Amino acid sequence: MRLWLSRSSEVPLRKQLVTQIRLGIISGDLRVGQKLPSTRELARRFHIHANTVSAAYREMHRSGWVEFRPGSGVYVRGHSDEQPREDEFGVDQLIANFFRTARARGHSLQEIQARLRQWLMLQPPDHFLLIEPDSELRQILMVEIKAATKVQVVGTDLDDCGNADTLMGAAPVTMYSQIERVRAALPPDVEILTLHSRSIPESLQNQVRPSADALIAIVSRWPDFLRWAHTILVAAGLDPDALSFRDARLRGWEKGLSSTALVITDSLVASQLPATVNTRVFPVVSDSSLDELRAFVERSFK
Repeated sequence: MRLWLSRSSEVPLRKQLVTQIRLGIISGDLRVGQKLPSTRELARRFHIHANTVSAAYREMHRSGWVEFRPGSGVYVRGHSDEQPREDEFGVDQLIANFFRTARARGHSLQEIQARLRQWLMLQPPDHFLLIEPDSELRQILMVEIKAATKVQVVGTDLDDCGNADTLMGAAPVTMYSQIERVRAALPPDVEILTLHSRSIPESLQNQVRPSADALIAIVSRWPDFLRWAHTILVAAGLDPDALSFRDARLRGWEKGLSSTALVITDSLVASQLPATVNTRVFPVVSDSSLDELRAFVERSFK
């Protein structure tokens, strides 16, 4: 069996070894009982550390793909009917057959990689990639986007968003305030969806104003949400002395909430509050932006 290892790849060498040997077993290139190259031999052949090879073999041993024979070496393990091989008729089988056919027709690994990447980039997206440097805001936005679109959402920061593997199958989305920074971090041909924050009038729409003497708690892990809520509530004419602000990152933030008339919170912390608390959620993303995301899903997620 021929192996390829790329030092420039972001995939660890150990994982490259495990994946290729596993595909070799599934495809039949490696037969049950066949002896695999020794740790020293593979390390010397690919100029890698012997510990990398040993770690790959140990991982395959734990998952039942190979067996160690004391004093003899590493061998492909047989699987009984009661112990079916993982994903034997699934995507790994398809990939293994594809590589075997491509190699038989004389295509180089470099050519296969280039064509695979082109085909993968042509596929419609299957998830949103939320790019937001503030980790607390990122978690809130992920909850709101997923609730509105029913689509998987993956979050990342500016440092990792330009990675080709991160962008694979993703529809990048960011807040309007971050668009220039995100655009600079992404390849120029990548489309970016933008989100707008909910305005104060939009946040107050259809909200019933609490009584003047009501104690109101505002709870969030995102400091800007606490400041934002303060501005909204004061603009609505509420007494600042009746407002209790709680940072949900701090220990004991939930104490005394049951004695408040109302708890105002974000879309993330709302799920952590007891059902007995009178809760009012202030979303961050505007309704129009969420409508645009839903329309994008209908149009592009096929």
